[in-house]
Amino acid sequence: MKHFKGLIFCTYFLNILAAMNGSVEASKHFKVGDHIGWQQPSTNDTAVYSQWATSKRFHVGDSLSFEYQNDSVLVVEKWDYYHCNTNKPISFFNDGKTVINLDRHGLFYFISGAPDHCNRGQKLLIRVMGFHQRAESPPSIANPPEDGITPGPHPSSGLIVSVTLSSVFVALIVTVVTLVCCAP
Repeated sequence: MKHFKGLIFCTYFLNILAAMNGSVEASKHFKVGDHIGWQQPSTNDTAVYSQWATSKRFHVGDSLSFEYQNDSVLVVEKWDYYHCNTNKPISFFNDGKTVINLDRHGLFYFISGAPDHCNRGQKLLIRVMGFHQRAESPPSIANPPEDGITPGPHPSSGLIVSVTLSSVFVALIVTVVTLVCCAP
């Protein structure tokens, strides 16, 4: 009877594992603004943060790093973002290196708390998608892009590590099967 219960347990455990068989991708860490960091943009480049954000794909679990001097980062509501209202932030940071964990999907709104910086373009709107999924294979050389230029990785794209869930649990399966099914 003991071996029968162990066999049922092992079968149940393997079925759960098979249902979870998929791939996940590690979280990414993004430095806001890449090399310029979080600062008031130049007069000719007021869209720098919106351009930066549209070149990225944010997912739940990722994080943003704001690096700045003599400034601040405010997490705000939509209305406050569009009107550069610093009076009622959701969160306020002025430590010079702020890390925001993206813990939900949806829109996130950030503005500078320094006078007139938001009005001059120092604001960031990002859309966070669900959890990371397995990355698709890169295009093969046999099918190059039409323009002949193969894009390289973006310098702030972060480290990507793909892990197959079933491979992570192989040692656990062997241990459980050995202990439960084969124990005297």
